[in-house]
Amino acid sequence: MAQTPRSPNADNSMQALKQYGSYILTAILLALAGYFGWTYWQDNHARVDTVAADHYADIQRLNEEVSLAAQNPDLEAEAQTALVDSRTQLNEDIDALVSTHGDSVYAWQALMIKARQQVDSDDFKGATDTLKKALAIDLGDAGLNAITRLRYASTLLASGDADAALSEANNDMPSSFEASQQELLGDIYLAKDDKKSAIKAYDNAWELLRKRQETRAVLALKMESLGIIPDPISEPTSLVRASVAPEQPLVIENTTESAGNGVAGNASSDFSGNIED
Repeated sequence: MAQTPRSPNADNSMQALKQYGSYILTAILLALAGYFGWTYWQDNHARVDTVAADHYADIQRLNEEVSLAAQNPDLEAEAQTALVDSRTQLNEDIDALVSTHGDSVYAWQALMIKARQQVDSDDFKGATDTLKKALAIDLGDAGLNAITRLRYASTLLASGDADAALSEANNDMPSSFEASQQELLGDIYLAKDDKKSAIKAYDNAWELLRKRQETRAVLALKMESLGIIPDPISEPTSLVRASVAPEQPLVIENTTESAGNGVAGNASSDFSGNIED
């Protein structure tokens, strides 16, 4: 890693990090959707509770409605009131599911939804309490436990309790989660004004990603903000040889639309710190 003095580029990196911080917080839960699928759970011989499944399906539908409405910045007063009522109903439905099927994977997933809603509302204390309940559910799966613990540590940090976040983040986790663990440790050390330890943790995360030939733009921004220029990570070689097409003249069309779609496509790339699977 190359180390450089702090520069305007480093300041720009920090501004970009602050600007897209909400996307980072959201992305851990987006990563859950890829990790937590029916195929995965069935492979681990989960017992399907149809009553809990139906209850969770209703929660999921209401959550989608709430999330969609919350994205509209121009809601009229009546619609805003309806949104508040829907959020209240969503939380009540989640609490009811947890009270009746508290040891099920559906309760765990419902609590993750509740935590996301709380993070979106900047209620990090509430999200911390919710994730603590999720962490207490024993699903017998180290990966799901790691997801929950990393998310819990992240909300502890966001709520201002860096010491508790450090304690949680230092727990043993499966190797596939070590890059995210090291990145989070870097965030925690930085919050504790321990720049040396933060740089070391970020370097560890980057090197773990290098072994997987995976890159993370947000992690690179964090490193650059500390004066560290991460070495480029080469993309994995494709197993399918691309066909060679004849050279064509360059034609640029719909440049405005292309530029507008660029950032939106990155919204699911991180909280990331992605959570691996």
